[in-house]
Amino acid sequence: MNRYQQQTDADLMLSLQQDDGHAFTEIYNRYWKKLLAIAYIHCRDKMAAEEIVQEVFISLWNRRQELAVDKVNAYLATAVRLSVFKQYARQQRREQIIAATADPVISSWDEEKIYTRFLQQQINGIIEILPEKCRLVFKLNRVEGLSIPEVAQRMGIAEKTAEAHLTKALKVLKLKLNRPYIWGLMILLKILIP
Repeated sequence: MNRYQQQTDADLMLSLQQDDGHAFTEIYNRYWKKLLAIAYIHCRDKMAAEEIVQEVFISLWNRRQELAVDKVNAYLATAVRLSVFKQYARQQRREQIIAATADPVISSWDEEKIYTRFLQQQINGIIEILPEKCRLVFKLNRVEGLSIPEVAQRMGIAEKTAEAHLTKALKVLKLKLNRPYIWGLMILLKILIP
């Protein structure tokens, strides 16, 4: 039996604060099995429990000069429990991130949302270069949802003139966008322009 085995925890901590590696070894030998059991009870994973105990002892060594611990047993047990809970929180966060990024529905929805926003900006840009009356007819019809007779009445122009302006706006959009499937979608959904 060496002299370290006979020392109290408080004496071992004093020796540890003076960089005594043998004191550290004695603390490790006294408590590692108990700490491993505590970690395993909480996380039910032997490898994770071993890793947690190892991290606690590394932390003890790294912080040896700043720690003032009387009851090493209680301190280490609490440190293990906290480490288990921290690991659990990290694991939960990882799973949330993986679930959010791996969900193809969410991922494709985000892509569609980005594409829709881009398309709206492109349409807005095209609309803004249209002649004034053409732009106004388009906005009244497609954004506000007014019928051609309502647009004509509001603008004080003939229905045929309102139709001609709308037709011109749609042709310019079709030409500039140059995507037939978007053209069909735009007609069906009457894309709203903010």
